Amino acid sequence: MGEYVAHAKDMAGRDGTPSDVPDVLAPDLRVVFVGINPGRVSAAARAHFANPRNDFWRLLHAARLTSRLYAPAEQFSLLDEGIGVTNAAYRTTPGSGDLRRADFAGSAERLERIARELGPQWLAFVGKEAYRGTFGTRPDLGLQQETLGETKLFVLPSTSPANAAVPWEERLLWFRQLAGRMSGLPLRDNVRAAIHDARARVLLLRYADAYGEWWVTPGGGREAGESDEETLRRELAEEVGLTGFELGALLWKLEHWDHDDPEYGGSSSRVYRVDVKAFEPVLVTEALQARWFELAELARVATRPPDLAERLSSASDW
Repeated sequence: MGEYVAHAKDMAGRDGTPSDVPDVLAPDLRVVFVGINPGRVSAAARAHFANPRNDFWRLLHAARLTSRLYAPAEQFSLLDEGIGVTNAAYRTTPGSGDLRRADFAGSAERLERIARELGPQWLAFVGKEAYRGTFGTRPDLGLQQETLGETKLFVLPSTSPANAAVPWEERLLWFRQLAGRMSGLPLRDNVRAAIHDARARVLLLRYADAYGEWWVTPGGGREAGESDEETLRRELAEEVGLTGFELGALLWKLEHWDHDDPEYGGSSSRVYRVDVKAFEPVLVTEALQARWFELAELARVATRPPDLAERLSSASDW
């Protein structure tokens, strides 16, 4: 690995090199992130995603893809985490909208060569335009059906400040999904409750970390030998002190990928309706807060899943 680091550092900024920002590459990486092209701030710093308003480095850490928050100047230290970085187009421009089709000439072949010769497990494109410029097709976000040999392909939202229409929580959702899929770990079997009261409110729990906060339905992992109902009775008693309820209908099933738990790559959840007439929660576990919400209020807070309000609105007789 050392010879690749030394070579990339030596080539950075030399006359005749293909890019103002060096590739960060080595054999057998977990993932190589593929940006669109260098912007002027990155070119001046000779570092990827160097604009301080670019969320890339914060998203890596928030999604637990890196063990700590790195600065752009530390980009070669990413190799110790099994992470590399390159760009789909090498020419520096003020913005990605200034690129021409010719700027992507040979990029597909170059990435195919990286996949074949260096063998990364994943190529993660930071922005749909990085993928479209390379392969000439417009992708959806997430896991792609196409592969480059054994290397899987994933498309993330652009982390550029120019992509401000996509909020932090949505960007983080896709980075977390990548982290969960990259882990290769199984999904934990979860059971959760959409607790509904006589005022058509839903009870949610608040959690937070250094990058934000979010609200989720109460519940948790199903233990060996438990039925869904047994899991919910145990979890709701432990989390909010709710006992003696009747289990309602299964509202939805949902797969969620992340790498928050070192033993799992996410969760596969079944969410049931639970009706209560009057109930005031008593926090027992590590949640920061329990609170009743009217559905209209959910648009003003971050929820997991992000479309929780829409899911509840479509539930029968909510």
